[in-house]
Amino acid sequence: MNTERFIGQERRQFVRLSYRKPLNYKVCKEDTIKKLMTGYTEDVSQSGLLCNIAESVPVDSVLWLLLDMGALTICSEVEKRSVILQHGILGRVVRTYHKKDGSFDVGVRFLTREEPDDKDMFQRVRIDNSMMQHNEDK
Repeated sequence: MNTERFIGQERRQFVRLSYRKPLNYKVCKEDTIKKLMTGYTEDVSQSGLLCNIAESVPVDSVLWLLLDMGALTICSEVEKRSVILQHGILGRVVRTYHKKDGSFDVGVRFLTREEPDDKDMFQRVRIDNSMMQHNEDK
């Protein structure tokens, strides 16, 4: 087990690359899963991303993120480690920041296949037919 601690600028395990592009996402809750929302990625790494969105999303929420191919190819390890579902990546909100312009910067950590707490992710995350239809239309 790696117990190395990161502090200051060096605390990130993966390099973040600036990447501002449109982003589509859904909050994986029964009452919001049918609503496709938009925002922008700000930066991306192998372990997550920072995005800017109009809606407040609580910390610990699970998001389904539809990223463009550029974002996916920035870090080749993303597909190897992350949970890919219906052409999107699942991620957990780890922080939010309400900006002066009314939008929110949201830090998202990609969910990995190795996470013991997320073994039942597919039972807890309801992905409905409207999401499948949206992906097939692209």
